[in-house]
Amino acid sequence: MNTDPIDQARRIAAELFPDALAVILAGSTAAGRATATSDLDIAVLVGDGGETYRETLRVDGRVVELFVHTRTGLSELFAADVAARRGVLQSMYATGLVLADVDGEAGRARALAEADLRQGPPALDAATVETKRYGLTDALDDLADAGDHVERLAVAGVVLAAAAELLLDHHHAWSGGGKWLPRRLRAADARRGGALLAGHLHLCESGDPAPMIDAVSEILDLAGGPLREGYRRTWPGRVLPAGRCP
Repeated sequence: MNTDPIDQARRIAAELFPDALAVILAGSTAAGRATATSDLDIAVLVGDGGETYRETLRVDGRVVELFVHTRTGLSELFAADVAARRGVLQSMYATGLVLADVDGEAGRARALAEADLRQGPPALDAATVETKRYGLTDALDDLADAGDHVERLAVAGVVLAAAAELLLDHHHAWSGGGKWLPRRLRAADARRGGALLAGHLHLCESGDPAPMIDAVSEILDLAGGPLREGYRRTWPGRVLPAGRCP
């Protein structure tokens, strides 16, 4: 049996989606970074009479992640990814390897994805940035004060995510989760993002929070600096339909 992952992905797509308009192989396999245990990320564009869904399979011992979309579903999910500031699906369509293309459908989907990626994520509004500054300032205080190593590690994860979000917003750059967070940080700001990641690693290995605190403090300054006293938010409450009680 042919175990080449690209050939395997092409065979899976042909067997499961013979009428697909476009098939894109994304992820580490398409980028040439696949290992023996890497899964196959396959995006499939189907006609508007089909379904939009995600499904995980195991084929010949390899995990296969299917991302199946109609044209309408793809447009809606692109919009959701922009709102979430991730651009994950756009990256799949923009950088993946085309395995099937009917009448230029893959090219059209790729063009839409590339346009979203070029435009970048929406900027955080001023009130949201202020709230995130306040939350990061509070977490940074906790990081400096934590006496228990386990608690310090837990707080460091919160600080890493919050600082990353502010730094990426500063650069109008896409965010990401898991392995994509360090990748996006390094791409957006090699020096500050690298210092943040190095500080987090140093803390995890040694328990010393000082380098991470320094890196986060510089990122906070980009967003307006630490925020403690003077911060205020009014809870707007929940609007209920007329005649309804909570």
